[in-house]
Amino acid sequence: MNKTDDAVVSALSEEECWNLLARRQLGRIAVAVDGEPDIFPVNYVIDGPRVLFRTAPGSKLAELTINPQVAFEVDEYDDTSAASVVLKGIASRLELQREIDAADALPLSPWIPTLKYRWVRIAPVSITGVRFERGPEPDRYVASANDAWT
Repeated sequence: MNKTDDAVVSALSEEECWNLLARRQLGRIAVAVDGEPDIFPVNYVIDGPRVLFRTAPGSKLAELTINPQVAFEVDEYDDTSAASVVLKGIASRLELQREIDAADALPLSPWIPTLKYRWVRIAPVSITGVRFERGPEPDRYVASANDAWT
């Protein structure tokens, strides 16, 4: 008997979504400028109900300035299950020194040896997530004795 999609995929609550984000360190930020999508991996930290990451001047920061609407996605998985969270929100560069100082006190260090002294905060508009069981694909075609062609 094949399981239905409802039996293997379940929605995460908002709290479960934030807990998953807090457990991970690497996510992907999706941006769009002039109808062209772009995705960047970033290591991040959670600060209350916001995602923060550091970046250097370049295309990511320029694109966020042009269109601050972003999607931020994080996954986790093990041998038996997987989960994915998508946070949609508004990205903004931290400008006030007190905000920058507070962000600098957060436990975030770049993963690559480059200077990243610009902080970006994503304020959420929505957050959704799913958890699902991992396993082999069910048989696509199951012959039935009632469907015999003679």
